[in-house]
Amino acid sequence: MEEVNVKNKEALVPVCEKYTLTIKEAAAYFNIGIKKMRRLAEENTGRFSVFCGNKFLIIRPKFEKFIDESSEI
Repeated sequence: MEEVNVKNKEALVPVCEKYTLTIKEAAAYFNIGIKKMRRLAEENTGRFSVFCGNKFLIIRPKFEKFIDESSEI
């Protein structure tokens, strides 16, 4: 059997198709600084971010809606 490399499997899914993004992925995708993205995630847990283990994940569709409804972030 062929061994599946997890990192290669993650690379197959484009960021624009992922439901949740890491802080770094979201910062790059939305052109926001990492520190600002982390602060937004911490302040809006349950709204568009979740805490999974020891990291925040950004729910991309909900964050897109949050940006659409915000005049500034």
